[in-house]
Amino acid sequence: MTKLPAAPEPLSAPVFDSHCHLDIMVGNRQASSGDPVAQAAQASAASVRSILDDARAVGVTRLVTIGYDLKSSRWNADVAAGQEGVYAGVAIHPNEAHEATPEVLAEIEELARRPEVRAVGETGLDYYRDWASKDDQHASFRAHIEIAKRTGKALVIHDRDAHDDVLKVLAEEGAPDKVVFHSYSGDADMAKKCVDAGYFMSFSGPVTYKNAAYLRAAAEVAPAELMLVETDAPYLPPVPHRGKPNAPYLIPLTLRCLAEVKKVHPDELCAAISVNGVTVFGEW
Repeated sequence: MTKLPAAPEPLSAPVFDSHCHLDIMVGNRQASSGDPVAQAAQASAASVRSILDDARAVGVTRLVTIGYDLKSSRWNADVAAGQEGVYAGVAIHPNEAHEATPEVLAEIEELARRPEVRAVGETGLDYYRDWASKDDQHASFRAHIEIAKRTGKALVIHDRDAHDDVLKVLAEEGAPDKVVFHSYSGDADMAKKCVDAGYFMSFSGPVTYKNAAYLRAAAEVAPAELMLVETDAPYLPPVPHRGKPNAPYLIPLTLRCLAEVKKVHPDELCAAISVNGVTVFGEW
């Protein structure tokens, strides 16, 4: 059995994980040989209950588990329906945009209307991988924007090497009331654009990396009232656990880094992020 990283010092104020993938962590989607981090996470034999218990033990009291295709969206919605303090997001990931047929999108919208589903995402654009054409990605992204607006749910965006086009599509389509840039990857200039538009920026483990000064500069620009924190577990673990499986209980490491960047006490940032969670995802 794989041993997961040691738990960090607990937070003294509660906070939540705005983006993780419970289904991947527990092996509902079997990891491929090219996905060693997910393989390691699944080898730890964690359950949804143990993941939640470990998170709550360090002050991470709630989480949002995110879908990336129809099967995972259904699974995450069902788990959220049966677990207190868990919400779900449903969508077709941009890397799977070729699967976003009208029939599939209709099912995503039906899932998005469920009360335990509080987000449409992760959707967006990914120019790093070419698993789906740009045409398919743009069509799927625009369709998800409309679903978010029709259902009144937050739009959770995956943006990889596509900053300008993501912002352009949002402007052209008219953004929903609540927009979250998941695992924010832009620089300070893009952060200023997000601030002007009222978009939330969710920071993950890479903000702790030595070579990610641009992310810390973006976090400096982001006002606390537009910040969230996430793991993207089992991916993107914070320092000192790079290369190991991530999980919601490691949020304190990222949160404390952000608090240091913002020059505020971690409790203060936890409080602001908790308020933002209600603004974006609704009352728990």
